[in-house]
Amino acid sequence: MDNIIEVKNAVYEYVDEETTHRAVDNVSFNIERGSFTVILGHNGSGKSTLAKLLNGLFKPTDGDVLVDGINTRDEDTEIEVKRKVGMVFQNPDNQLVASIVEEDVAFGPENLGLEPKVIRERVDDALKSVGMYDFRESTPHRLSGGQKQRVAIAGIIAMQPECLILDEPTAMLDPVGRKEIIETLHKLNKEKNITVVLITHYMEEAENADRVMVMNDGVIIDDNTPKEIFKNVSLLKSVGLSVPQTTELLYTLKQEGFDISTDVLSIKETAQAIAKSLEEK
Repeated sequence: MDNIIEVKNAVYEYVDEETTHRAVDNVSFNIERGSFTVILGHNGSGKSTLAKLLNGLFKPTDGDVLVDGINTRDEDTEIEVKRKVGMVFQNPDNQLVASIVEEDVAFGPENLGLEPKVIRERVDDALKSVGMYDFRESTPHRLSGGQKQRVAIAGIIAMQPECLILDEPTAMLDPVGRKEIIETLHKLNKEKNITVVLITHYMEEAENADRVMVMNDGVIIDDNTPKEIFKNVSLLKSVGLSVPQTTELLYTLKQEGFDISTDVLSIKETAQAIAKSLEEK
């Protein structure tokens, strides 16, 4: 198995004058190259701290994080880690630095010292890959929240990272914007084989992932496929998480005595499961 990220007994502690808070507590897992992983958790679960550990923004208090075999603790290879793993944050306004979209996307490649011709190719390719090429000469402040976030993602893509870590990138967006971003991420994952690690608390964003990890109090309490994760409704609710509406409906029907499969997620599958249950009654 080819892993782009390896996390080995990672610990991260926030220390102030009086207290020490362990935000990530002895966590170990691998992220397979080309995969789409979602990390779920309520606010304060440690998922955002973990995201920053995965691209070397934070160094573990104890344990190790390796990116393509490079230890993030090694200060000499810090730039190499950042090139391999790009980070997208919650608020796109904080990541947009130029007054024209294409100039913003060019900012990262320019800092890598690339030739103008290469930068032009990368900018055009990145904007096309997120569906924002037609807006290349627009000013970012005139874009919608979802469009701004797609430009922010293009800016990272233009540096050609192997992995994208996204820390709640849809938290400030409306449902349309959220849908745009999730579709863009799946497209990048499938067409460019970019490894995606998405941090979120929106259950629906995890439905089509390869793998879902659930965090609570700094530890990973479940790690499986979306269907297996969402079967465990009581566990998710116990740590302050909701479940997709389809899962909630099937869970409620089962509680009411219906003999119904809960091993489905899509609306179509849910309708079929309900129809089958009614036929058998």
